[in-house]
Amino acid sequence: MKQIEVSIMGQSYLLGCPDGGEQRLKEAVSQVDREMCAIRDSGKLKARERIAVLAALNLAYILTERPMQAAADSSAAGKTDDTQTTSSDDANPAYLDQLIARLDQALGKDGQLI
Repeated sequence: MKQIEVSIMGQSYLLGCPDGGEQRLKEAVSQVDREMCAIRDSGKLKARERIAVLAALNLAYILTERPMQAAADSSAAGKTDDTQTTSSDDANPAYLDQLIARLDQALGKDGQLI
C-alpha cells in the first residue's frame, strides 16, 4: 500500500492507497473537495467538521439515489448509465437548506448544525 498526499478544502492529508487505486482515490478526493467547498461557499456553515458531516451525508444520499436513477434510466432507455457521479442539485443553496433542515430535524434540539 502506498501513500499519496491530497488536499481537501485547502488542507493537506496523507492517505493510504492500495496499489493501482490512485486514480479512483484522487477522483473521490476531488468529489469530496468539490462538495465541501460548495457547502462552505454557500455561506451556511463555517466549521470544517460540520461541513465534512454535511458533505458526507450529501454524497451518501447521492449514492443511494444512483440505483433508483439507474433503474429508471434502464426502463426508459433500455440500458443503465453509471457515469453520473453528482446530482445537479449538489451546489444548489435551496437543496442545501433542505438538507440542513432535515439534519436538524433528525438531530433534534441538542444537535442542530446551525
